[in-house]
Formats: sequence, C-alpha cells, structure tokens
Amino acid sequence: MPADGQIDYVEFPGGDVAKAKEFYQQVFGWRFEDYGPEYSSFSDGRLAGGFSAGPPIHRPLVVLYAADLEAFLARVQSAGGLITKPIFSFPGGRRFHFIDPNGNELAVWSDK
Repeated sequence: MPADGQIDYVEFPGGDVAKAKEFYQQVFGWRFEDYGPEYSSFSDGRLAGGFSAGPPIHRPLVVLYAADLEAFLARVQSAGGLITKPIFSFPGGRRFHFIDPNGNELAVWSDK
C-alpha cells in the first residue's frame, strides 16, 4: 500500500485507447486490464496508470494516494488548491481532482 501523499498512478487522458495499448505493449511490454471500451489500466511492473478515450489532452494526470480522502481534500483547499472534480467513486475506490497554484491538474485517490 502506498503512503499518504505518494504518487501512485499516472493517467493519460484522451486519445485512442486501443492504439495506446498496442504501442506501449509493443515498445515497453506493459500489461493492461480493460474497464470497458474507453478505459484501460496498465502496469509497467513498478507503477500503474491508465489510458482514457476522448479528445487528446497533452498532459498526463498524476494521481496521489490518501488513506483519508476527505482530510486531503480539506488540506488541498486550505492550501489554495481549486477542486475541479469533487470526490467521486470509480471501480476500486474514490478520488477527486484539483488544480495547484501553478495551474497543474492532479488527483488524489483512496481505496477506502
């Protein structure tokens, strides 16, 4: 289990999931698990991440882990972060997205 605040997942939003899977499997040998036609999770043997379908976005989404998601949401807000997606559920847990003071979007997830 990752520790609080550690980078735990990297998500590549936008694009063609099938093409991404083919490319990264061929080049790096990554393994994939599909969650429907528009999302596939990968494992490179050390770090996990995912690819989602949609219009291309040229920034990966860094996802950090939190044992207490609500506490981290409050910490992000009190430090001046802008919540862009409130806490929502997904297969495997819950998460929220925020923008830091420099305009970078990140997410925080929990399996609790």
